[in-house]
Amino acid sequence: MSNERAFIKSGRNTIIHKEKKFDLVIVNGESNPKIRVTATGLTPFKEVLPKNRREAKERYLEIVYVASPDVFGEERPLLFLQALDGREYKVDYSKIGTKLFVRIHQDSYL
Repeated sequence: MSNERAFIKSGRNTIIHKEKKFDLVIVNGESNPKIRVTATGLTPFKEVLPKNRREAKERYLEIVYVASPDVFGEERPLLFLQALDGREYKVDYSKIGTKLFVRIHQDSYL
């Protein structure tokens, strides 16, 4: 079984999307909104989460639990998400519900 992931983590709070075939679903705690990272940017994830990894793969998703030990080990108040559209997005969980919650941090980081 391959343990290849559709993302890599960088530093203390950056997730880099690297696999165009799969969208990432960022889960940063139960109470925070879930974010889908696609090849064209970020969108809210409003669907039901897949029950397991196999179901996620069938839906072309990879679920990224920020607090899991193999990612960051705890929820993060601030995340940087590098999408395949060449942009790095800043996600500030202290600003949920405002236009500052998700914004472009760096355009064309490549």
